[in-house]
Amino acid sequence: MTVGTNSAPVVAAAAEDRFRDAPAPPAAAADGLCGVPPQAVDSARARGAGPAARPVRADRADRAATGAPGTGPGPGFAVDPDCLPDGLVVADDTGRVVCFNAAAARITALAPEQAIGAPLDRALPLEDLEGRRWWALTDPYGGLATRRGQPERNLLLPGGREVLVSASYIRTHPTGPVRRLVVTLRGTEARRRTERSHAELIATVAHELRSPLTSVKGFTATLLAKWERFTDDQKRLMLETVDADANRVTRLIAELLDISRIDSGRLEVRRQPVDIATAVGRHVQALTANGQAPERFLVSISRPLPDLWADPDKIDQILGNLLENAVRHGDGTVTIGVSPHEKGTAVTVSDEGPGIPEESMARVFTRFWRGSKRGGTGLGLYIVKGIVEAHGGTITVGRGPGGGAEFRFILPVSAPAYLTQ
Repeated sequence: MTVGTNSAPVVAAAAEDRFRDAPAPPAAAADGLCGVPPQAVDSARARGAGPAARPVRADRADRAATGAPGTGPGPGFAVDPDCLPDGLVVADDTGRVVCFNAAAARITALAPEQAIGAPLDRALPLEDLEGRRWWALTDPYGGLATRRGQPERNLLLPGGREVLVSASYIRTHPTGPVRRLVVTLRGTEARRRTERSHAELIATVAHELRSPLTSVKGFTATLLAKWERFTDDQKRLMLETVDADANRVTRLIAELLDISRIDSGRLEVRRQPVDIATAVGRHVQALTANGQAPERFLVSISRPLPDLWADPDKIDQILGNLLENAVRHGDGTVTIGVSPHEKGTAVTVSDEGPGIPEESMARVFTRFWRGSKRGGTGLGLYIVKGIVEAHGGTITVGRGPGGGAEFRFILPVSAPAYLTQ
């Protein structure tokens, strides 16, 4: 599983290719790899492992890796190792560290001046998940001469901190000795967040599916076994319950498909002319038909409205979710406002309930956020945001005039491609 960016291996690969094709650099130039002055490395070697001057320049191999001028194709500027998002550690042909960037210092909690000049196995005392010392296990300098590196894997730093590590062996010739060992480090926090999110999604789906499927199975088994014992009214009630639970399962599956399309950027929007005012009225009528008091809803339409080209099914999904949330979690009057906006059409849905705490505002449109314990999967607002953004619009949340939550989304003026060509 890939988490975040990993630019350091790209830099290492570029350096490896150019270093392999070029003649071996003089010792002084080689010691300048990754911007470490030769005198700093010599001084560090003389002391064994100690502070070194802060990197101040890059040699030929560095410029090849970063695309600096004079090295062939490249963006035309050198990249400071401290600017890389991942940890970068480079050791010379003797196994001494000559580069230790800021990200590596952050991940390992070791100051660069302590790492520069130190043996690699001392600066990075890595162990595998079975407690074996990784450098002794892989033996990069004395192992097979045909190896080019180590793939990314989970390793442990002192204290049991987990880190993702990969290594590249840079040789003058394909089977020559290792001239540079380039190691990249990445923290596992982002990956753990992703895995936790996936686990939460699976747990939520399992929980939401269990209840309706249990009901469907129970009622259908009862009807099949004892059909003649029930009156027509009892049979109708059971079948209506089965139908409602089946609709609930269908809705959950549709939400999961929407999440998959949103996350992968494949959510399709089929634009058609949409009368947003009529769509709002239709949703209000559906809520009143299901038992809500008509006087609870206040609809305000400011005309003239600009032409709106959008996916009507997706617009219904947005309105249905926002109005259902206002009815379920809010109190008092639910106000729906539709008005022209400089960018298109603005729609506001607000209630008079307790509102959303300030500290929760930033999490409203994330997965599994629930405003209360009154049911729901916590996926609806995440999907709403994805649909609005797929239309090129924006959605915000704040506090309404009545003290409750206020959601406002803006859909831009647009038209199908065939009308704009």
